[in-house]
Amino acid sequence: MQEIIGTILMVIGLIFVTIAIFGVYRFKYVLNRMHAVAICDTLGMFFVLLGVMVCFGLSFASLKCGLILVFFWLAGPVSTHLIARLEVTTNEPMAKKLKGEDQI
Repeated sequence: MQEIIGTILMVIGLIFVTIAIFGVYRFKYVLNRMHAVAICDTLGMFFVLLGVMVCFGLSFASLKCGLILVFFWLAGPVSTHLIARLEVTTNEPMAKKLKGEDQI
């Protein structure tokens, strides 16, 4: 039963990762692509690692997966935000458009 629940969680995670791949090809603008990938990638990683934790049960390997999950959940959105901010500041047409605003 534990393996079945873990497999279901991993399949849900793979579905989110597949949606992220389609988001990269579906959207034309780079910030829209990044948003789709960041959301789906974070959820996909969460479900895959949660499935691995369920399959391992209560063990040291499960603790390691939990720590990896916490690190990725903290580092993923921060790195995506920094990359998006770099895109906004280095894209000249967008920088000219937003020059009067404090969003840069």
